[in-house]
Amino acid sequence: METIVSKIAIMLVPALLAIILHEIAHGYIAERFGDPTARLLGRLTMNPFKHLDPIGTIAIFIFGFGWARPVPVNPGNFRRPRRDMVWVALAGPATNLLLALLSALLLRGLGLLDQSSFGDSQVYVQFITPVKMMVGFSLYINTLLGIFNLIPVPPLDGGRILTGILPERQAALIAKLEPFGFVLILFIVFFTDVWSLVLAPIINSLVGLMAGDEIRLVEQAIRFLFGH
Repeated sequence: METIVSKIAIMLVPALLAIILHEIAHGYIAERFGDPTARLLGRLTMNPFKHLDPIGTIAIFIFGFGWARPVPVNPGNFRRPRRDMVWVALAGPATNLLLALLSALLLRGLGLLDQSSFGDSQVYVQFITPVKMMVGFSLYINTLLGIFNLIPVPPLDGGRILTGILPERQAALIAKLEPFGFVLILFIVFFTDVWSLVLAPIINSLVGLMAGDEIRLVEQAIRFLFGH
């Protein structure tokens, strides 16, 4: 029981920030382009209860990735709906990758601290080690969400970006996948080699690049949280 509580404590804040700021970014950029829908519905807020999807939140703690309730966007309010929607869709993954970069910088800074920096080794074990693991998980989850959401299948952001840059006829064909998109995404992740051969190498390479010598802290966090 104590281990479960420790895992939740390490994952909770980074996971909430990753998915909430992702959705707020969509709503904020949408408003910049003329659509106030998210603000009018109270979605430009850090209140997690306004954003969390129960199943998507549970998935984060089990599988290491998940989702929130999408921020509502009305492209009819945009001056150039197709072009503007591309920027709105990009805002979410870009925010996650920026958070990943900030987490990497913090992780490198924490990596300069070792047990000899503290007079009491118990303080290091009880405080600094969990903080390092939180930051390591933040780097991982934000990189994962940033890349995962770029899969070019609607309703993921990558699908919306694709429909915004393709010619209208091809974009309409891609858009027709949206009602089946979630099932298709689950199939791609769990029943094909796309995850192991494409997504995981990209995510791991980016995490390693940003973490540098502190990649061991990320690996330590992932082993503790997910056992691999």
